[in-house]
Parts: sequence; C-alpha cells; structure tokens
Amino acid sequence: MRFKILTILCLWISASIAYAQNHEEADIRDIVESIAENLSEDYDLTELTEVLDRFKKHPINLNQTTEDELKRLVFLSPLQISNLFNHLKENGKLLDVLELQAVDGFTVEIIEQLLPFVTVGQNLTLAELKDKKIYKNGENNLFLRYARTLQKLKGFEDLPGNKYLGTPDRFQLRYRYHYDDRLAASLTLDKDAGEKFFSKPFDFYSGSIALFKVGRIKKLILGDYTMQFGQGLTLWSGFSFGKAPDVTSVAKKDLGLRPYTSSNEYAFFRGTAATIFYKNIEITPFVSLRKLDASQSFDADSNLVQSTINQTGLHRTPTEIKNKNSLSQLVLGSVFQYNKGEFSIGGIAYHTNFSNSFISQSSVYDHFSFTGQSLTNLGLFYNYSFQNIYLFGEGAKSIRNGFAFNSGALLSLSRTISCAVFYRNYNKDYHSFFNQATSENTEAINEDGLYTGLNVVPNKVWHISFYADYFKFPWLKYRVDAPSKGYEILGQIKYTPGKAFKAILRYKSEIKQQNTDLEVPLNFLDQIRKENYRLEFNWQINKQWKFQNRLEVSQFKKGIQPREFGYLAYQDINFPPLFSKFSGNIRFAYFSTAGYNSRIYAYEDDVLYSFAFGVYSGKGFRSYLNLKYKLNDRLDAWVRYAMFRYRDVQTVGTYLDEIEGSKKTDLKFQLRYQF
Repeated sequence: MRFKILTILCLWISASIAYAQNHEEADIRDIVESIAENLSEDYDLTELTEVLDRFKKHPINLNQTTEDELKRLVFLSPLQISNLFNHLKENGKLLDVLELQAVDGFTVEIIEQLLPFVTVGQNLTLAELKDKKIYKNGENNLFLRYARTLQKLKGFEDLPGNKYLGTPDRFQLRYRYHYDDRLAASLTLDKDAGEKFFSKPFDFYSGSIALFKVGRIKKLILGDYTMQFGQGLTLWSGFSFGKAPDVTSVAKKDLGLRPYTSSNEYAFFRGTAATIFYKNIEITPFVSLRKLDASQSFDADSNLVQSTINQTGLHRTPTEIKNKNSLSQLVLGSVFQYNKGEFSIGGIAYHTNFSNSFISQSSVYDHFSFTGQSLTNLGLFYNYSFQNIYLFGEGAKSIRNGFAFNSGALLSLSRTISCAVFYRNYNKDYHSFFNQATSENTEAINEDGLYTGLNVVPNKVWHISFYADYFKFPWLKYRVDAPSKGYEILGQIKYTPGKAFKAILRYKSEIKQQNTDLEVPLNFLDQIRKENYRLEFNWQINKQWKFQNRLEVSQFKKGIQPREFGYLAYQDINFPPLFSKFSGNIRFAYFSTAGYNSRIYAYEDDVLYSFAFGVYSGKGFRSYLNLKYKLNDRLDAWVRYAMFRYRDVQTVGTYLDEIEGSKKTDLKFQLRYQF
C-alpha cells in the first residue's frame, strides 16, 4: 500500500513541474471549490454562483458600496469588510483596487479573488423604475438543462414492490430577469430522475418578483424567498457554510431578506416579505404558507400525525408521491434590527403552525424531538466592530422548550496574523425549523463546543491556516447510545511563489465516538478516528492552459478493528477556446478505498450554475469532460460527459439506484439564451 502511494506521488509530482508566467483573475470556480468541500453531495449552490456571476458583469463600486452588498462576496470576512469601511472613512475614496493592500486583512490572495467583482470607477446612479426602461434595459437569461444516467437503474424495472414511476430524465428550466439593482424576477421549473413527466411536465415550481430601494422600502418580495439573520440559530434558510480552512468562516454573514433562486425544494419561504427602514432601524415582517412532504399515520384518536419532514424533494415512488404536499406550514413573524456605526443588534420573533401534529419517535435518542402542532421562536443577535476586533453572537429560545446560544470574535492581531474564537451551547430540546448555525451536528442542537483558529500570512508566498474544534454531545445521537465527545483539527500550508503556481498541503483529523460494532449484551462507545492528507498543485503554462493535480490519502479506524486506507489521485486540465468556439475542462482520476468509511470527497466542475461533489469509494477510475460552445453573442451551449468505472464489482449503487455492471455514466446538456 505504501509503495503504491509513493510510486503515484513520485510520478505525479514529476508531471506537475512546470514554469508559468501569467495568471488569470480569480474565477467563480476557485471560490466555490474553496467552500464547497464540506457541504453535502446534493447541496445546490445556484444561488451563490448567480450572485458571483452577476458581480462579474456588474462589479461592485468599492467607493459606493454597502455592508449588505459586500456580505454577498462569500470569501470576505466581516472583519475585512469592517476594516475596508474604516479605511475609506479615514483615507477617502480608493483610486485603484490595488490600494486594498493597505487595508488590514486584505492579502494578495484576497485581492486577486476580489478583482473580477469590484471596481473603483465613476459614481453610479439609481436606475428609474419606468415601464419603457424596464422592458428595454432589463437583462434576461433563460436556461434549459437536460441530464440522465445512461445505464438503467433497478428502480426503473418492472418490479412488484417499490419502484420509480417516472422517467430517468432530469429537466430544469430557469428564467432570470434583472433591471439594474432595482427589480428582479425568477422562475425555476425542475423534474428529478424517476419523477413523472407526461402527466405533469415539472414536479417543482418556484418563482419570485423582488423590488429594491423604493422609498422607505429597502426590499419587497412576492413569491419564494429566504431569510438569513444573526448567526443562523433562529432564522436562516438557503445556503449556509461552516468550518473551512479560512478560519474566519465560522462567523456567518447574515444577508437578511433575499429572493429564492435555487432548485432545492425545502429550504425556502413562500409568500411575501419586506424590509422597511427608517433612519437606523430596519423592520422585516414576513408571512409564508406552503406545503411540505411528510410520512403520516393515524393516532389513537384518528388524527393524522407525523414525526419528521421529508426534505429531499423527491417524488419518484408510490410512497414518495403519497407523502408529497401532505403537510401545510404557516409562518408569521418579524425581524427588528438597529444599526449604529459599527454596532448592530436585532431581534427575531415568529410563529410556525402546522396542519397536523408531530409525535415523538420511538428511538431513545429522539426523546427530545419536537412534538405538537405549533412552535414560537425568539432570538436576539448582535455584532460589533472595534478597531481590529469583530464580535458576534446570537441567543435563541423555542417557547416551552430549550435555549441555544453562540458567541465569537475575529481578531486581527497584526498585519500577518488573525484568529477566530467561537463558543456554542445548544440544548438538546431546542427546536427551530430554520436552524443552520455553525455546529458539528447537521442541526445545531444537543451540542457544546469551542472552536479556535489561526491564519498566518508572513509574506506574499506563504499562507498558514489552523483550527481546532472541541465538541461534546450531552444527549444520545443516532448510533450513539450515550453522551459523547470529540474534536477536529485542520492544518493547511499554502505556497504561492508566483502568479502561475500554487501548492497546498493539508492535514485533517477528526475523532468521535460511536456504538461498537461488536456483538455485546450492552452497547459501549468505540472511538472513531478519520484522517485525511492532501497535496495539491495548481499551475499554468500560459494564460489559457490551467492544470490542477491532487493526491489525497484517507484513513479510518474504529475501536480495535483494522485501519482502513484510501487514496485518490487526479489530473484536471482547463483548456482555452478551440477554433474560437469551444472551451472546457477535463478530469482523469484513479481511486482506491478499502470501503465506504474511507471514502474521499472531491469537488467536480460541471455546466454553468451546476456543481457536483464526487464520492470516491471502492476501486476504479473517474473521468469527465465539460465543453462550452458559443453559438453566438446571445446563445451558449454546454455538454458534460462523466463516468465512473469500478474494478472487481458486479453492480454499482444500492437498492433502487443499483446498476448491473461496473460502469455509471452521466450525460448533461444545457443551453443559455441571453436577451
């Protein structure tokens, strides 16, 4: 095993040595990859990438921007944003973007990431909301996407029991409209593989109309929207990020009220909401009424009840179709926020009511899960910037249930060193259906933890990051029949000697506890240790050709069982437009893991506004090709061909997703028309 890894490493490094003289501006792909690796496989980043793409077309004027606008750049920390405004206040307007080097916390890497999205150009005026201008000057984007797996899945066979009732095709239609930063509209239609098509062309429909900066109305949205306030404990929907190599990511940047543009079928509100301001005060009232999926049954009094909500949005099998839209959810509430200089404080209050009651589940670890038909949530959040310190936190209470709070600080200790400290305490009986606070659990409940992180940038060449997170779970969890604890550490060194070469070395270790796999009369907890080692090179031979090489090794050990190993090696190539029309990228990868426990995740490129998270488990090869073809100034086309070829297997996948053979091949097409 060691000999194989050493051989691959030597060959791989020798192939990676190249000299380059130029460097392209930071692009959306690099930014997304840096934050995407800790997200779930089916996470939809459409909302984020649309924002970044729009800022590339319409850069932010740093001399006229606002805190809310800069928060939408996910790679900027709240402390960096605060330092920028302090710099503008003390020194006046920027004459060149490169002057950001004088702002605390703005490294060369951060400035390079910023360049495609910002400007210091002439003053901009608000566009007028007039019928003719809205029609003539608005930007329209229409997307059509088709995808399918070429092999036949077991669920599409004529099975006597559970099976997929629809077609294996995946369809998506998306329309986006923007008129300056004053008016926006969106429409998303989506059909997943296995869902019916002919009886109802699309299974999921989402849309909204949003107005901005109209008198005292800062934002007004009709249709689907998201709410992101505080640190995610009380009221947060849509995309959310947690721990990452950039240690400042533990401080969430609340974006408030926003139109919803993703295809995720659960994480949004449906109704109307507005943010109204007067001087330093903002009020955001909202109402939402929508249908959710739930598996229901009758209680002793013949009332329909449920224990959980199905969040997948999939309606393929008879059971999934039966559960579709079976539960009504009504949410009414408001957010109050006071902003004064560097200080902000806000309060949240809302009430959630369901058409049927929730009952407790039979498992002991679910003893404190939510029961009843309604829930009232209250929250209080704050943030404060003082010189080189940014303080933040939130306290939340579910009425008649538990309490949760978190608090942290970002500190700029010098021009080369910054750190983060974050403490959290989430009760086991705290309930919120819109809870996405930073935590080790998938939901911020039943957890105490302390996170500390450090960023060190001694010069333009080296960037060192480190964090340690200690956590404990006072109550039981799934497959954990006793209170447990653990910790996670990550260390990363980034070496960038020039604009055309970057090397990354990373180590990550995580220790948790879980029920033993041994046959014993009474379960006890075994220690689980996961470790990952990564070496990566990014380089280019000229302005057009970019390369990325990665070798990653994983280890998994539980209790006294033998240690499992896995490794992944891949080569990515981004190639320039060919014949003035074609451009794209390609990956060749080899992976070998002892089992699913030692699996490795890797971000994968996809068509525009679509992202994939490859799960490399077992032994085999992975390859994909993405092509973009520019038909004319308004029409673009993309195609993606991706394949897993496994070794020593008879089938791929499990249950209804099982495929006979050793290959799984996916094909995807997309068209974009801009007018």
